[in-house]
Amino acid sequence: MALKPISTDTRTRSSIQISIVVGLCCFFYILGAWQRSGFGKGDSIALEMTKHSADCSIVPTLNFETHHAGEVGNVDESEKPKSFEPCHPRYVDYTPCQDQSRAMTFPRDNMMYRERHCPREEEKLHCLVPAPNGYVTPFPWPKSRDYVPYANAPYKALTIEKAIQNWIQYEGNVFRFPGGGTQFPQGADKYIDQLAKVIPITNGMVRTALDTGCGVASWGAYLWSRNVIAMSFAPRDSHEAQVQFALERGVPAVIGVLGTIKMPYPSRVFDMAHCSRCLIPWGANDGMYMKEVDRVLRPGGYWVLSGPPINWRNNYRAWQRPKKELEEEQKKIEEVAKLLCWEKKHEKGEIAIWQKRVNDEACRSRQHNSQANFCKAEEANDVWYKKMDACLTPYPDVSNPEEVAGGKLKPFPERLYAVPPRVASGSVPGVSVETYQEDNEKWKKHVGAYKKINRLIDSGRYRNILDMNAGLGGFAAALDSPKLWVMNVMPTIAEKDTLGVIFERGLIGIYHDWCEAFSTYPRTYDLIHAHGLFSLYKDKCNLEDILLEMDRILRPEGAVIFRDEVDVLIKVKKITAGMRWDTKMVDHEDGPLVPEKILVAVKRYWVVGANSTSVQ
Repeated sequence: MALKPISTDTRTRSSIQISIVVGLCCFFYILGAWQRSGFGKGDSIALEMTKHSADCSIVPTLNFETHHAGEVGNVDESEKPKSFEPCHPRYVDYTPCQDQSRAMTFPRDNMMYRERHCPREEEKLHCLVPAPNGYVTPFPWPKSRDYVPYANAPYKALTIEKAIQNWIQYEGNVFRFPGGGTQFPQGADKYIDQLAKVIPITNGMVRTALDTGCGVASWGAYLWSRNVIAMSFAPRDSHEAQVQFALERGVPAVIGVLGTIKMPYPSRVFDMAHCSRCLIPWGANDGMYMKEVDRVLRPGGYWVLSGPPINWRNNYRAWQRPKKELEEEQKKIEEVAKLLCWEKKHEKGEIAIWQKRVNDEACRSRQHNSQANFCKAEEANDVWYKKMDACLTPYPDVSNPEEVAGGKLKPFPERLYAVPPRVASGSVPGVSVETYQEDNEKWKKHVGAYKKINRLIDSGRYRNILDMNAGLGGFAAALDSPKLWVMNVMPTIAEKDTLGVIFERGLIGIYHDWCEAFSTYPRTYDLIHAHGLFSLYKDKCNLEDILLEMDRILRPEGAVIFRDEVDVLIKVKKITAGMRWDTKMVDHEDGPLVPEKILVAVKRYWVVGANSTSVQ
């Protein structure tokens, strides 16, 4: 659906009309509250609204609590909205770009069939993905780390397959996660304690981590209490719902695989990368997967490999694998690590840890190595659907042997508002130190306004949060709290690629094109933020498709905050009127004459078979 630009006069006129509506809604709500006041709920509502009667940015008719719905405010009801029907119940866990039936039509070489393969235009569903029967709001963090309601992901296979490894247990109407894993059946905490003897996990210098082949993400779940945020990924494969369990637990995760395409992350962004029996053939294809990990690993960062083939001499019997095969596997890994100029810091039991050098000064000899094929430096962040190559990503230049290539970071949480090295060095066109600091102040103000609109933002009600157009990460930084995490998305069509800056703040994120489905399960996010997204994608793809994808990945009774031009938001509001969402338009915090407005929405609670016929 192409959106036609409107004149400034029209935009201002629409802005004023909406302001009048919002103001009247505030006035009549307060009046109605006093009229209902007497015995019961009306008194408390009236009192609360009277306290804030001068602040009509508060949304009085949306209920953000669970198992309640709000009322729809009216802006322009001249056209009857299109009504979207529920999808067939078989789509309850539909992942469009990782659909199992479509995946099986692709080659299995290098895990190609587990990569993203999105539906063609004529194959797209134009319906609402339902929640399963009995679906409930997940437990608040930290209880969610250990318990997931059975109805939300009713799959028991892992409780049998991984029973002795303490991944997951079924107990009545919940799954319990004891914190174990294939490589750490005694618990992730003890395992992390072992790593912390070598890696400085406790001092804030290791903040961002990558977990490849994460299982149910217990490693990432238990790193959280140590102020480390892990981006976990695993394919949608025979281990049914492993990433879905991670997300239901409130742990950052996406569906992903190391295959033939580069990982959707910038270069030099993770402080630590990890593989615990992840079944990735690290030495194969000229060490291509290790070289890809090196690309995303920050200078001075750590790579942890636990399980086969580490220390194969002592473990080959327990693994039930031939000694020669394991010996050759470890030999290839060691050779690639040497080529990458990683320094081996530790090998004990089944754990090995390497550290990437802080710069290229100690690795000059590899420039004369015939096996050292270097990638083009300008292509280090060009990753979306780009073929993975077995080449070495060059370090940024340094002026002395002690300098950290690309710049040294502050420890977290100081890192969150310190000037990121990519900004300080001027390596992001159009972003100066001044514009970065101004952006931070702007987002503190915006988030302050959001908290007035929705007072549950700070309460722990929203754990998994998505920012669909993250910019410099100001929204996530202003929200920073141990109760929540934000997935910062950098649209592939964004004017400025600032995802590296976001990581340098100690936040996490991913590249994505919103003309396609996101690499996650339905009902992943509690709160979605979309700033300028629909203006950005105007004439790029169908507005309706983006909104249906938002509905797919939003939990029942989850909330959405749109911030965009008023004419764009009016179109969005019309579409959402047919999506079982309740919405309300709110003025910009600087007043009614600002063309940018805020549209807030709550997705109603409904499940399979609720109140209407399914389609497709």
